[in-house]
Amino acid sequence: MLTDMLPDLRLHDRLRLRKPHPCGSYEWTVTRLGADIGLECLGCGRRVLLTRRELARRLKTNLTQTEKEQHDHHTDS
Repeated sequence: MLTDMLPDLRLHDRLRLRKPHPCGSYEWTVTRLGADIGLECLGCGRRVLLTRRELARRLKTNLTQTEKEQHDHHTDS
């Protein structure tokens, strides 16, 4: 199911992962798209590369998409 979300990733999307980074932050921003996905921790600025498969396992939610869907829902009402 999560692999269906990966093609929708865009640069600068904010992601929430399942486990916290050692600095305590759960949130990351997408800095690179390709065979590997580059992420930057929003807590401490650390950058990591994850394979798409590994990101699919660790990803909890795409905060950028969630915010957009909530915004679209409120404008439809």
